[in-house]
Amino acid sequence: TPRCNVDGKKMIMLCSNNYLNLSNHPRIIGAARDILDTHGAGSGSVRAIAGNMDIHFEAERKLAEFKDREASLIYQTGFAVNAGLIPQLAPGREDIIISDELNHGSIIDGVRLSHAARGVFKHKDMGELDDVLKKADREGKRRILVVTDGVFSMDGDVAPMDQICKLAMEYGAMTYVDDAHGEGVLGHHGKGIGHHFGVEDKVDVEMGTFSKAFGVVGGLVAGSQDLINFAYNKSRTWLLSGSHPPQVAAAQLAAVEVLSEEPEHWERLWENTNYFKKELNGMGFDTGESETPITPVMCGESHKAKGLSSRCAEMGVFALPIVFPMVARDKARIRTMMNAGLTKEDLDEALNAFEKAGRELKII
Repeated sequence: TPRCNVDGKKMIMLCSNNYLNLSNHPRIIGAARDILDTHGAGSGSVRAIAGNMDIHFEAERKLAEFKDREASLIYQTGFAVNAGLIPQLAPGREDIIISDELNHGSIIDGVRLSHAARGVFKHKDMGELDDVLKKADREGKRRILVVTDGVFSMDGDVAPMDQICKLAMEYGAMTYVDDAHGEGVLGHHGKGIGHHFGVEDKVDVEMGTFSKAFGVVGGLVAGSQDLINFAYNKSRTWLLSGSHPPQVAAAQLAAVEVLSEEPEHWERLWENTNYFKKELNGMGFDTGESETPITPVMCGESHKAKGLSSRCAEMGVFALPIVFPMVARDKARIRTMMNAGLTKEDLDEALNAFEKAGRELKII
C-alpha cells in the first residue's frame, strides 16, 4: 500500500498525486525496464528532427483512443504544454485570453508569454465569464481563448466545463482545460473532464499530465488532428526540447493500457474518496468545496494546520499543511490526496489520527 519513509519512519502517504497507485504497477515498471534493451536510454534529438521513436507514436495513438479524441501529443511535462501552447493559440495584441482567477501557475506563465489582452473571471462565476466574453466580442477581438483548470488543486472542486463550453460557443471562443488532476480521475474509468460532463467533442484543447493518476511523467494534449498538427509545428516547448526517453514513453503507453483494461483502480479510488470524506465530515471536519480525491481538511489559522500535520506525523500519517501565501491567511488546511492503493485499515488508521489530533487542537 502507499507508504513512505520519512526520516526513517514508515508512514501512510496522504499527500501524493499518484491517485491510482500506478507508479508501483508491475506492468508499467516492466514496460519501462524492457524497452531499455531495444531502444536505449534516450533518443539523442528533438522529436521534430530525429527524436521520434515508434514508442512515442504508439503512446499517443493509444492515448487518443482512450480519450475518444482524434489525436494527441505528448510533451516532456504538463508545465511545458501550458507554457508552449497557450501563447501560440492566442498570440497577438488583437487576441484575448480569459482565465479563471484560481488557475495554475503554469497557465499564468503561458498567458504571460503571449501579447494577447488578458481577462479574468471570479472563480467558477459563469455570470462574470459571460460579461468578460461579451466585452471581448464587443471589442472585436480576433481570437478569444477561455482557459481553466479542470480540478482546482487546492480545493478539489471542479470547473463547470459544460457551462464554459456553452458560453464559449455563443461567442465563437476556443476552450482550453488543464485537466492535470482530472486525467485518470474524472469521467468514466478516468477519461477526464470532457467525459465527466459529456463535452469531450466541444472542448478544443484537453491538456493533462502523466505525472499524477497515470503514475509516470509528461504533459499531454488531446483534441482534433488540426490542433495536434498546429501544436506540432508551433509549440516551441515541444519543438525545441529533447524527446522524452523511450522508457518514459513505454511506461506512459502501459499506464493508458492499464487504465483501459483494469477499471478496478479507478473504482477503488472513488470508493476510498467517498469513505474518507464521509468519515471526516462525520467527525466535524470541514472539507471545503471538494468534489474529488483532493480533500482539504480546513484548519483556518496556519499554526493549527501545521500542528495538525505534526501530530498526524507522530501517529504515522504523512499529510502536509498548505498555508499562506499558497492559500489565503484564514484558509490554511491539510491537503489530503486519496489513493486507490490504500486499504480500509489504512484509511481507518489515518482517520483515527486526524480525529485524535483534531480534538487536541480544538479544530473539531
